[in-house]
Amino acid sequence: MQLDWQKNPLIPVIAQDAETNEVLMLAYMNEEAYNLTLETGFAHYFSRSKQRIWKKGESSNHTQEIKDILIDCDADTIILKIKQNGVACHTGRKSCFFTSAVQEKIILEKEVNTDAIYGVVDTLYHTILERKNADDSQKSWTKKLLNDKELMLSKIREEANEVCVAINEESDEQVIYESADLLYHTLVGLGYREISPDRVKQELARRFGMSGIEEKENRKK
Repeated sequence: MQLDWQKNPLIPVIAQDAETNEVLMLAYMNEEAYNLTLETGFAHYFSRSKQRIWKKGESSNHTQEIKDILIDCDADTIILKIKQNGVACHTGRKSCFFTSAVQEKIILEKEVNTDAIYGVVDTLYHTILERKNADDSQKSWTKKLLNDKELMLSKIREEANEVCVAINEESDEQVIYESADLLYHTLVGLGYREISPDRVKQELARRFGMSGIEEKENRKK
């Protein structure tokens, strides 16, 4: 069966354990990701948050080996029957489906230390998204910032100024402390807009080999 990529440029994909039939995650593929999956035998997806193709496990090495690919009757949904190496979820859990709405609790514990795999910045960003989607009864500073845009923006401005003051007048330790505050509040802002820090990394990578003057001139075009 042929997939109609003109009609559906992004197709939902369910990753399912080939032996246990446990549903591990849901992601999306475009045509390029689908072809890479066929060619390599490992799951590739299109990340809507990162706006790029990514191989599952590219950072963690928790790859998904393809055992079969099933296409539904309307040719607009895919099931990948896979062998999951490591865990499927970026939180360090085996499956992305770990919160029970009926029991109102998390039903799967973390199996992997995600800080060591993804780095503190990416782990913190995903924690911010978890806070964003949490019930309002769960009080946290992050949730308060996300619920009050003006407060969030004022804190980013305040922390940016404090970094400037620290660089100009204070110790190295204070510069580090204030920079961490600024990075955290900036990540909250990215979480508010649901812009993955990976896209910031992509922009920085794009600028390599380009002078600052050239980059600014390109912005004006």
